[in-house]
Amino acid sequence: METTLTYEAAYKELAQIARDIENESVSVDVLAQKVKRASELITLCQTKLRATESEVNKIIAQMEANPNK
Repeated sequence: METTLTYEAAYKELAQIARDIENESVSVDVLAQKVKRASELITLCQTKLRATESEVNKIIAQMEANPNK
């Protein structure tokens, strides 16, 4: 899995894979590859979202601890 891939790029690729599968434009021969890639992208997006949530929560906690700053 590419660690330099941005959330937006991963989401865009994931959305394209979903559209391809929904439109039945993915052959049976590559379907498993597409599903595997989608799984990797979902994991990447979830990881980035959790990291962002954690960082935002830390910032909010710091702001609440130091309200005058």
